[in-house]
Amino acid sequence: MAKTITTRYDVAEHLRNPEEMAAYLEVCLEEADGDAAFIAKALGDIARARGMSQVARDAGLSRESLYKALSGERVPNFDTVLKVIKALGLKLTTCAADIDR
Repeated sequence: MAKTITTRYDVAEHLRNPEEMAAYLEVCLEEADGDAAFIAKALGDIARARGMSQVARDAGLSRESLYKALSGERVPNFDTVLKVIKALGLKLTTCAADIDR
């Protein structure tokens, strides 16, 4: 019987264009259920796909602080999130939620 060889899945390898990145972030926002660290991790995935060094430069942040902020282990400041979203070439939009009141 042959051994099965597996590799670690990295979503960043599959985010090839801005449309895929935006769709991924949108799904993560829907699934996060208020978990800001989860959103930070999703932004980190997109930043790695784009190139963390370039995103850090475009956001005006150090690469190390960007890695820490988007690790998913902490919740970055909202101003950091906004800088990263802009540096990624994405924009944050809103729409009315379907909430029964």
